[in-house]
Amino acid sequence: MDATNIRETLDGLARQRTVLLTTYRKDGTPVGTPVNVVVRGDHAYFRTYDKAYKTKRMARNPEVEIAPSTYSGKVTGPAVHGRVRLLGEDEAKPIRRMLARKHRFQQGFAVPLLHRVKRYRTLHYELTLDV
Repeated sequence: MDATNIRETLDGLARQRTVLLTTYRKDGTPVGTPVNVVVRGDHAYFRTYDKAYKTKRMARNPEVEIAPSTYSGKVTGPAVHGRVRLLGEDEAKPIRRMLARKHRFQQGFAVPLLHRVKRYRTLHYELTLDV
């Protein structure tokens, strides 16, 4: 994928509310999970929590695929390959605000409340698409 295609893909993701994030088990089996996404600059971002299975899979293997999807995870467009990186607390602050602005109820209220009640640690990830 060249720089023009990456920009077009990111522009499409910026308009997209949900993507299917595919992570890989130890044996290589793909596992898809719908996540809300925001785009800033040359990267896409999403959040999850520390006890989620996808968190463990991404720690072991940062290679992922994402595809536009419905809220329930039905793929609506082509998948692209990328790598994820866990953000530090300071790096995550603007991403937290962007997610809350784009997904007001879910990411601005419901998810943070659920994470607090369940005592989960909220994690934010940066997704870099492959060139």
